[in-house]
Amino acid sequence: MASHLDENALDQLFRKARTFNKFKPDLVSDETVHQLYDLLKWGPTAFNTLPARFVFVRSPEAKERLAPALASSNKVKTLAAPLTVIIAYDTRFYEHLPKLCAVPNAKTIFENAPDMVAPTALRNGSLQGAYLILAARALGLDVGPMSGFNPDVVNETFFPDRRYEVNFIANLGYGESTAVYPRAYRFEFNEVAQII
Repeated sequence: MASHLDENALDQLFRKARTFNKFKPDLVSDETVHQLYDLLKWGPTAFNTLPARFVFVRSPEAKERLAPALASSNKVKTLAAPLTVIIAYDTRFYEHLPKLCAVPNAKTIFENAPDMVAPTALRNGSLQGAYLILAARALGLDVGPMSGFNPDVVNETFFPDRRYEVNFIANLGYGESTAVYPRAYRFEFNEVAQII
């Protein structure tokens, strides 16, 4: 199972992958969306909490509901993208732990420590959002994640009972390579990391 991915796979997932701002009009099929989820769900989360929730926004009507929440710089590209996903997290994820987690008292741990709930949901929901990006790239999709939006408007529009809270949004599709920005600098190991 633990074999080193080849250089092409590493390029596709990391080194040559880019953030896309413009996409071809090609549809992202329902089958691909299901494959995407079926990959990302295997990524690890604390206590197997799996707090992320995903709303795949495709129809023009759903895009119009999302549009008022978007920063002006993100509105045009999101309305034009073939698919947008709202990555949210369940604020009561712990209710599912008897089904998800091997630790017998996992649900009680969170019920008795409410201050652990929000950071656990956000941290592990963010991990799942990152798994979504990598799963999309593995399936040949391009991704344009963004945080330029009004979370209150997204939550009021898509999660009015506030059980779910938006984390970030990403456009998905087959990117137009002519519309990517030049590659920005990345830190070298010694600038940000150490082995002790």
